[in-house]
Amino acid sequence: MTFILRNAEMVACAIIFLAMTTLGFVNVVVRYTTSYSLAASEELLTNGFLLLTIFGAAVAARRGEHLAVTLFYELLPRGLRKLALLLSGGLSLLLLLLSAWFCLELVQNQLSSGIRSYALQVPAWYYSIAVPFGFFLIAVRLAQHLVDEWRALTKAERGHV
Repeated sequence: MTFILRNAEMVACAIIFLAMTTLGFVNVVVRYTTSYSLAASEELLTNGFLLLTIFGAAVAARRGEHLAVTLFYELLPRGLRKLALLLSGGLSLLLLLLSAWFCLELVQNQLSSGIRSYALQVPAWYYSIAVPFGFFLIAVRLAQHLVDEWRALTKAERGHV
């Protein structure tokens, strides 16, 4: 159970990628054998890419693998590194939580307007509901990474005192 909690987004990425690959393959086979295409495959694959991107960003946040310019951070003395970590981490968390909130507003607007997807004609919020959750998950994983970085800086300070 702890494996799933620690790696939920990796499991989700694997399942989504497997489903997308299968759908794409089936669509190609159907298109070449019948000269028809599965109309909904584009809609499903596009939304699958969105989910894959969101959950993949959560994986990268936990590992600290997001693109970052660390030149100035590495030039700072250790004490100021903690301040820079708090500032950049706080602003990043604020941005992610605001993104989650605005995406939740989008889902609420989709619910109230009754908008439907273009191919399958399912409610559009079916696709969008995972996006605010995904941004919140990225924020949680980033917070976990920030705590790890803080501990590493504190440990480095104690080792050099």
